[in-house]
Amino acid sequence: MGHPSVDRRRLLAAAALGREPGVPGPAPDDGDPVHAVTGEIRDISPHLVLIETPDGQEERLVIAPWATAWNGTDTTPADLPIGARVVMRALREGRLVERIWAGITRITGTILSVEGRGDLAVELACGPHRGRRTITVPYRAIGRLQVRHPRLEPGYLFDAIGVQREGGCLALLPATSQPAYPARAVPDPPPVYAGAQQRVSGTATWSDAFDEGERGLAYPMMERSDTGCPEAEVSCAGLPYLAMGSLVQVRNLCAERSANVPVVACGCVAGRFCDRCVECGTSPRGRIAELSPTTYVELGGDLVKGCFNAQIGLG
Repeated sequence: MGHPSVDRRRLLAAAALGREPGVPGPAPDDGDPVHAVTGEIRDISPHLVLIETPDGQEERLVIAPWATAWNGTDTTPADLPIGARVVMRALREGRLVERIWAGITRITGTILSVEGRGDLAVELACGPHRGRRTITVPYRAIGRLQVRHPRLEPGYLFDAIGVQREGGCLALLPATSQPAYPARAVPDPPPVYAGAQQRVSGTATWSDAFDEGERGLAYPMMERSDTGCPEAEVSCAGLPYLAMGSLVQVRNLCAERSANVPVVACGCVAGRFCDRCVECGTSPRGRIAELSPTTYVELGGDLVKGCFNAQIGLG
């Protein structure tokens, strides 16, 4: 998903504007850093996990006594299957694992069709960069999803947390509440963006459409010619335009962690959600950033919860 010239574009923009280019990564004053480690489980016990990383290296990490895991439901780390792809939250230079998400995925898009009487087959349009995706909503999860997604109908937005299983993807939990409007009727943003405003508040979410282990974010308000995305430039939040490669300061107001994160993709799907996050208080309406899972976890987010209240500013 990442853009090949992100770093170069950030340096050129900083030079043209006469400012420091900034350095991607966590804020130095946030305390002990959180590390996100990704890979495939090769061996696991109650105390140790051996994974193969995306670059083909093997890593052995210690599992903390208080560690928890999720694989469609809460479970113990030792019960995770060999071969599962995992995202892990780790401390102490990334060597001590305290939380593991196995096979987790997020399904975000516009409903195209819904079929079935028991389990539902839902086809989604996930944006020009992600194409179409057909997922299964198991019968046991329909009621839970419809509490926050009452309109499982073509034309409406869908956003769920699920798991990858052999032969497909299961949607199990609503990631946020479904907007009441159709996907093509996003509310207008405030009439004028206050250029002197240093930070914008809203919702930060995550997506698994990034490369495994990638650090970056997708941003809604980008020029269509810059991204090759005909569905860009849509958001109900008062966002400034940014270019590919821009460095954005993202602060998780719930965990009080910050990082400089590069814009690596167009967030045209996120821009259609004029929703709120209620993780710690209630955020203003609008998704202001869609983070890679690695970045989301390192900012203190829980992948199952799906969002955190955030502020962003230029890095």
